[in-house]
Amino acid sequence: MLKSVIRRDRAIIYVCLFLITSLAWAYTAREAHSMGELCVRMDRAWGAADVSATLLMWIIMMIGMMTPSAAPMVLAFASVSDQRREENRPYVPAVIFLGGYLSVWAVFSVAATAVQWSLHSLALLSPMMVSTSPYFGTSLLLSAAVFQWTPLKKTCLAHCRSPLGFLMTHWHPGAWGAFLMGLHHGVYCIGCCWALMALLFVAGVMNLLWVATLSAFVLAEKILPHGQLVTRSASGVLLLIAIFILKRVL
Repeated sequence: MLKSVIRRDRAIIYVCLFLITSLAWAYTAREAHSMGELCVRMDRAWGAADVSATLLMWIIMMIGMMTPSAAPMVLAFASVSDQRREENRPYVPAVIFLGGYLSVWAVFSVAATAVQWSLHSLALLSPMMVSTSPYFGTSLLLSAAVFQWTPLKKTCLAHCRSPLGFLMTHWHPGAWGAFLMGLHHGVYCIGCCWALMALLFVAGVMNLLWVATLSAFVLAEKILPHGQLVTRSASGVLLLIAIFILKRVL
């Protein structure tokens, strides 16, 4: 009986992750297709409504981009929780862990909104939310390329690629403990991906192809074999893009 309940709960987790990701991408796509309205908003000084709309856009876009890459960790947490439930030990739903994880990305979205607001005020972003300065864009590309080789990137990626190892070394009991673990994992994830997220300002915050490419890469470096090789290969690609842009303007 208990095993059938666990199988049902696991199916619910899969469905919930799929729905969360799908709804977030649907909203992001709708915003991208409403760029005319967005451009009007972005072509003037921002008010409170503009800041709120931009923050909502960032939060939902981050949910769509980052939930798939968090799925292995969420499922690993669910497996450990299921084992504890079979042993009649305290059980915590995986949604609490996911809530902690997404809360960190919500905080990141606040920072991203502040950065976008500043770039808008400095006229470094077009109304289409694309970098207006090739030098600014190439500096972001070069920074991200270099960051791929740093110890911080290596350490954070190692944690993200080892769900069971992370849970064994960071386990906290209870609902609050699960939320804290989600927060902790989210911090590692931001440490791994923040430079890549900054690249959204290069080709366009609402450029769906660019957003999807970055999302796919984040997922690939976390779940494919030889993740460090994937990461460092991307560094070379980013460097080539930066060189190509500089050659066009020099």
